[in-house]
Amino acid sequence: MSRPLADYEYVSFDDFEEMLADKPQNERWELIGGRVVRLMVGARWEHARIVGNIAFSLESNFRGSGSSCQTFTESFYMKERALVSQLLPDVMVVCGDLEPGATSTAEPVVLVEVLSVGSVGRDRYEKWNIYQQLATLRHYVLVEQNRPHMEIYDRIDGTWAGFRVLDGMDAVLSLPALDVAIPFAEIYRRVL
Repeated sequence: MSRPLADYEYVSFDDFEEMLADKPQNERWELIGGRVVRLMVGARWEHARIVGNIAFSLESNFRGSGSSCQTFTESFYMKERALVSQLLPDVMVVCGDLEPGATSTAEPVVLVEVLSVGSVGRDRYEKWNIYQQLATLRHYVLVEQNRPHMEIYDRIDGTWAGFRVLDGMDAVLSLPALDVAIPFAEIYRRVL
């Protein structure tokens, strides 16, 4: 059963910043289009393993090719004031340098969310609604954790024109904007 919108807490971007300063250290919060979401702390080991595998594969590719891109996981914010959003993607790729001491960016090139029962609606609809408005984003990847399955949205020539579904352990996740391809066998290593 879904909750009525009136049951949710909505705040401004600046008010959320103030709330973050006072939140308990053992909690993770996101702001999705002005709606405060208190996230589960901790995740199934499968989720953590998939996030780690993706981040490791991407980072290895970047280092091997001399790319300026870098990978962040689950604790580095994607903040966009105009979209009243401060999100913690499972995996985020940023290309180029960041300011010293930065704790967030508004310029991701790739965002990955590993789906769970509790997050699938937010990841598939609410976050996608925000993410597709980010000018720098080229690929949004939704990863199933219980089976080898991914859905990928691709921005092609400035338009969200591509949508791919990949299935099976023989599949390969290609991210043309990064010139990277990762076999599912690496992504799901020690999970499936």
